[in-house]
Amino acid sequence: MPRFFVSKEHISDQFMVLTGENAAHAKVLRLKNGDEVTVCDAEGTDYRCTVSDVASGQISLVVHSVEPSQSEAKVVCSIYMAFAKADKFEHVIQKATELGASELICFPSSRCVSKPDEKSLKKKLERWQKIASSAAEQSRRGKIPTVLALPSYEAALQRAARSELAVCFYENEENLTFRAAIEEKPFTTAAILTGPEGGFSEEEIQQASEAGLRICTLGSRILRCETAPLCALSALMYAKGEF
Repeated sequence: MPRFFVSKEHISDQFMVLTGENAAHAKVLRLKNGDEVTVCDAEGTDYRCTVSDVASGQISLVVHSVEPSQSEAKVVCSIYMAFAKADKFEHVIQKATELGASELICFPSSRCVSKPDEKSLKKKLERWQKIASSAAEQSRRGKIPTVLALPSYEAALQRAARSELAVCFYENEENLTFRAAIEEKPFTTAAILTGPEGGFSEEEIQQASEAGLRICTLGSRILRCETAPLCALSALMYAKGEF
């Protein structure tokens, strides 16, 4: 069933109209009177609708039922990833959205090769948010993950540390496994923090530990910067019974 995200102020319990990009998408799908669609307010509520009229630039809908989205994970997980080269973060945004992440946050660290300036970062954030929206729509999410950029590594640590489970992955960690960290105590919020292509420095790992993050290993193999957050997110969702 086709799915569309519509902002809360344009949501109604009886009738709705798709316009703009949603109407254009509906046209591509060749929706016609009587077709069923789902409209989501991006805050966890689904509206089951039927197309009642198709006109130029708009699609009219009749709402039949309203119910909570069944596709949101029980654990709220934020992905913190240091700036990476090329379109690696775009890949992580798309796949992490499909896997159930609630937020995707990028930040600078000492070994980042990519360090976008304020102007280019603003454009990137607009594109990244659209990628998250598209992936949420495709994977039938009830919410669209927020994509953010933080000004410093310290800001990322402070924000991540607010989660009940906050972990930072380090290739030289040999004692604490991610599985052990997950099983230590119950939690409903989690933060996963991973580094750039060159990883984190020893000083940065010390900073993360002092900020309250658990320093974990993801195993004996070295993972690419775009693989590590997706691997950790998948493991977390499996451990919390989402798969």
